[in-house]
Amino acid sequence: MNSIYHASDSRGHANHGWLNSYHSFSFAGYNNPERMHFGALRVLNDDHVAGGMGFSKHPHSNMEIVSIPLEGELEHQDSIGNKAVIKTGEVQIMSAGTGVEHSEKNNNSKLPVKFLQIWVFPKEQNIKPNYDQQEFPLEERLNRFQKVVSPSSSSDLGVKINQDAWFSMADIELGKNIPYTLNKKGNGTYFFVLEGKLEIDKQKLSKRDGFGIWEFDTVDVKASVDSKVLAIEVPMTF
Repeated sequence: MNSIYHASDSRGHANHGWLNSYHSFSFAGYNNPERMHFGALRVLNDDHVAGGMGFSKHPHSNMEIVSIPLEGELEHQDSIGNKAVIKTGEVQIMSAGTGVEHSEKNNNSKLPVKFLQIWVFPKEQNIKPNYDQQEFPLEERLNRFQKVVSPSSSSDLGVKINQDAWFSMADIELGKNIPYTLNKKGNGTYFFVLEGKLEIDKQKLSKRDGFGIWEFDTVDVKASVDSKVLAIEVPMTF
């Protein structure tokens, strides 16, 4: 097993007033040659957007873009006719393909919205742009990994991504130890601690720490306090 550890306070940071953003990988003004990507995982941004504010319409192409609200509500509009609000417990994906424009805005005029925006390099280039959004029962991730993104068209395996990638979320109670098993041999998994404290392969992790591992089949994830974690499994070569 190989691994890489990213402490929360080692992330890039940009505070624009209306947007307070932390970057696990190089993004915009944060350029770290040693943190360009983890396999096909290109961007993991931890964004806080002030009430009523947001990102105006802007273009993307040939990128898989996943948004996961952690607090509050996020409004989405795009050039392929989608308009929706996503909230905690939901996951949204936009396969940009040949090109799409979208905007994202805090749906509340007073309270902030906190969400993860994640970019993954696609498996196939120049596909027809696609959008999907799904709500997931939070009780189904208690002390187990719940798939929220996968390459499958089956809705019970999450929103569909144009890549051999799987995103899973778990709420792990104090003292519980749960396994994470790769969905595809040769992939790697980047664990991102949303809340609490975990231990993975003897590495102790705290809130917003990242830990990427590869060349493994199964690994145990142990919580030393009640914790929440996101596992992003991606191809290491693509």
